[in-house]
Amino acid sequence: MKYWKRNVLAAAMASSLALLTACGGSHDDDDEEESTPPVAEARGLDLTILHINDQHSNLDGKSKELTLKNAAGATVKTTVTSAGFPRVKAAMDALAAQSTNVLKLHAGDAVTGTLYFNRAGEPGEADAALMNTVCFDAMTLGNHEFDKGDAGLKQFIGYLHKDACKTPILSANVTFGASSPLFAATAPDKVLPYTIVQRDDQPIGIIGLTIASKTKQSSSPDPDTNFSDEATAAQTQIDALRAQGVNKIVLLSHIGYDYDKDVIAKLSGVDVVVGGDSHTLLGPDGMSTTNVGTPQGSYPTQTRDKDGKLVCLVQAWEYTQVVGELKVSFDKNGDVTQCVGTPHVLIDSDFQVDKAPASAADQAAFVADVAASGFLRIQTPDAGATATLQPFKAKVDAYSKSEVATVPLELCRRRVPGTKGISDLSNSSAACNAEGSVAVRGGDIQQLVAQAYLDVANEEYGGADITLQSGGGVRIALTGTVTAAKVIEVLPFGNMLWRLDITATEVKSMLEDGMQAVFGPSGTSGPYPYAGGLRWDTDSTQAQGNRVSNIEFYDRATSTWLPLDTARTYKLFVLSFNATGGDGYKTLANVPAERRQDIGVLDADVFQTYIDQQAKDSATGLPILNRLPHSVYSTKSFIE
Repeated sequence: MKYWKRNVLAAAMASSLALLTACGGSHDDDDEEESTPPVAEARGLDLTILHINDQHSNLDGKSKELTLKNAAGATVKTTVTSAGFPRVKAAMDALAAQSTNVLKLHAGDAVTGTLYFNRAGEPGEADAALMNTVCFDAMTLGNHEFDKGDAGLKQFIGYLHKDACKTPILSANVTFGASSPLFAATAPDKVLPYTIVQRDDQPIGIIGLTIASKTKQSSSPDPDTNFSDEATAAQTQIDALRAQGVNKIVLLSHIGYDYDKDVIAKLSGVDVVVGGDSHTLLGPDGMSTTNVGTPQGSYPTQTRDKDGKLVCLVQAWEYTQVVGELKVSFDKNGDVTQCVGTPHVLIDSDFQVDKAPASAADQAAFVADVAASGFLRIQTPDAGATATLQPFKAKVDAYSKSEVATVPLELCRRRVPGTKGISDLSNSSAACNAEGSVAVRGGDIQQLVAQAYLDVANEEYGGADITLQSGGGVRIALTGTVTAAKVIEVLPFGNMLWRLDITATEVKSMLEDGMQAVFGPSGTSGPYPYAGGLRWDTDSTQAQGNRVSNIEFYDRATSTWLPLDTARTYKLFVLSFNATGGDGYKTLANVPAERRQDIGVLDADVFQTYIDQQAKDSATGLPILNRLPHSVYSTKSFIE
């Protein structure tokens, strides 16, 4: 396939930086003579775009519960294996074989989120190896590509470019500082603003965008690496491409579904936006009835640019669960005339009902219901990608068995302080349950998890003032020698951490939500709040809204506990489950989008990072996990 490469100086670009386009088609790195791009014959083009986003190191398959019709026509719950990168590879190959002009795109956040990121080799090594089985035509940088700094990003790109694939890595709005290992003058071909690929001898421009403020605030780019306004950067590159005669332009965007729509309305000349960052599920309403998830819009979402021209916007959810297939028709002027598509939800055919294999009749009915859905896709994992994954999987399995900490004094688990009623005394020892401290302050392990979130957030993820962990979300006590698998048992639900900016009033309301979910009608023990950097007195005998008093937050600047300040907001580090209203935390669910960020790091991974930072035991060399001082426990006193 023909391709070309040339230097372009975009006069309108505020930074006046030289911009490079990458080679398309084969992704070959061989140098070629600079030349003017060939003038394509003015004619239409039908293009198929296959895409994923927000992979977050979810490389292996996992169980998923669906609601399907059985042989009797009844709607029943069935579990099935789903997702995983070998399934992505197989689906992309099969779908590509059905079309002529195909692009394979990755909209960022390939890394961070499971043990495959940092426990299966070097950070990002496993993700890159699996991505190279697909050989994407382009990938844009997500915020999490910067989690290990610019040096870590350069290493990840090195893994992606290790073999013949050499996927172009894009971001039009990043400027690497002079001290960065990715500074343009010393690493000119590592990250490009755009790439041009040829399909049917017609050039297609692909521009990358990275969410600016979130990456700078919540990830770890080098101090002198900066991010410019997304819309301004996109328009600069659109203009540069159109000046070269490229009239079919795809924006490969990691800025979020709603923000994509805002940016599209400011642009002139964009045709397609393939997005990521917001983990948005798009598709038909049937996704809800089959228990896939709740779609937030149509696939594709059709919108308009500033000139009123049709723009097609897509996103493919998260965690290798969906491969998006977008079919776009262009006229001879390069304008979109039509776009349709399917978000393929990838599953296996190993259906189970009540933990037993489905009967032959039910199996046939489930397969028929899957086919009728139009979005569920039974996909056998690719054998080659499965083989590529295997050595990394072996490392993850070995790590899970490894010893990672020692606990000299049992970290008691108690969902709710007190000694009666709904207090949960399970899976702690009798000695723990007899201690007076757990009756007053609650569980040691819950408090330690909340403190771990706070400390790690302030070291690695842009900071937090306070944290929240529901008591029931911590599942086991710890004592003695602890394996990595035990750490995951502490926090087994795979929640990502979010950061919300909340007012002092919302802090109080959040705590009262938790108390109502515990002590109100039909209350359960799980929602009881544990917090880092926040403490209060609890009186469970009071009415709703009056159970929490004397709230204080720990001011890190002065190392003192202070009353809540009604004139300021607080950065709350919290599980995605609670941030979206889980366990009755409706106050958090109502925090508007502009005050919430999906940090995208796994709860158990944050806890393990905290463990790794503790002082080592001289005898075993393992980190020592001790109880925290009573002064930092979130429940100062408890009346039952």
